Amino acid sequence: MTERASARGDLGRGGALVDPRSTPPWLGPLVAASDHMESPSPTAGGGVAESVRPAAVLVLFGEDGSPLGPGPDLLLLRRADGLTHHPGQVGFPGGVAEEGDDGPVAVAIREAEEEVGLQRAGVRPVALLPELHIQRSKFRVTPVIAHWRQPSPVRPVDLAETSAVARVPVRYLADPANRFQVRHPSGYVGPAFAVPGMLVWGFTAGLISSLLSVGEWAEPWDATDIRDLADAWQAVEAPAGAGGTVAE
Repeated sequence: MTERASARGDLGRGGALVDPRSTPPWLGPLVAASDHMESPSPTAGGGVAESVRPAAVLVLFGEDGSPLGPGPDLLLLRRADGLTHHPGQVGFPGGVAEEGDDGPVAVAIREAEEEVGLQRAGVRPVALLPELHIQRSKFRVTPVIAHWRQPSPVRPVDLAETSAVARVPVRYLADPANRFQVRHPSGYVGPAFAVPGMLVWGFTAGLISSLLSVGEWAEPWDATDIRDLADAWQAVEAPAGAGGTVAE
């Protein structure tokens, strides 16, 4: 397999963009599995007819060598508390496609440059996951898996939009002590992760949960541990700063 010239996606389907053998051994299983993954059911209920806004997120795997030991990590950001939509929520860099964007890879990397100052030269896109249809926001989101082969400094470019940026070790996310489920007042129950200064839930937590399983990083955890969303918010620490790596 040669590295594909186009990263526009194929009718919402995912797939490897490179030979999985050309990626780090810890990333190869996820890249290989992307060829066989199917689009999940729409999130937030309902059909997909009105999900008309293409978007993409950058799922960027690096290898940081944090105090937790060597291993892959994920780049996450925390949205500013003053935003009208999703204040304080944690996610991947990403956003809605704009005119001139040539497919989901272009969208994801452009958004990461704008949000956290990522230098695209050090990023190698390696796979696309199937589109995720989010009925509530009318988005069709393509997760773009990438290898951060030459990490660069990252930070919140605009503190009015992004309050913090962190590289979170995958082994920290997979640790059963940091995994549980949250219950939204609407009745929604879904996966969540406790990260210092960040509560990861909703779309992002669901995607991370899938990545842990498909990437062969998951550990057994207690899915019966269900916490009210408000309580889970209060339990996380206040953000310690504008960037960094989880070291606890």
